[in-house]
Amino acid sequence: MLVVACNTATAAAVTELRHRHPGVPVVGVEPGVKPAAAASRSRRIAVLATEATARSERLARLIRDHAGEVEVIVRACPGWATRVEMLHFAASDFGAEIAATVAPLLAAGADRLVLGCTHYSFLVPALAPLVDGRAELVDVAEAVARQAVRLIGSAPGSCRLELFATAHPERLHAALAALDLGWLAARTVTPARQLVI
Repeated sequence: MLVVACNTATAAAVTELRHRHPGVPVVGVEPGVKPAAAASRSRRIAVLATEATARSERLARLIRDHAGEVEVIVRACPGWATRVEMLHFAASDFGAEIAATVAPLLAAGADRLVLGCTHYSFLVPALAPLVDGRAELVDVAEAVARQAVRLIGSAPGSCRLELFATAHPERLHAALAALDLGWLAARTVTPARQLVI
């Protein structure tokens, strides 16, 4: 199985990966527009995304297919994923930037904020106090994990894990502990490797 654990990479490559590897289950990650639109009471949601995901046809199609009756505000968040990758997401200036991005979305009445980048899950401690009681964060990480378990057809504890990164794979492995994912290191069979898409 291949889990494309990135919204941008899913938008760019998941169709081609499935075409080239028909015998391998490929799980992509897409912003949770569908569950957010279905649960919205205000009929207004926002998607926080990388610049590439924000302008992707795949996101536009998700919005057309699953949020026809809901206003969707797409907000590109330049540099957020890089801050997480570099483990610079706890700085006070970044907290102020997050607050400045989220405040207008809440003021516009968005009651669901879709985390449109897998990196943004690590920003929940900064985002949650900002939306407390005013909106809900929508993260698809658990749904993706359930789909992977369903498709792999075996107990998750028996699986081996290979990590790939499109740049600086050594940073990925080193960041596991800092991101509270140190338990994954025991399941990896080789050091993280670079993958060119």
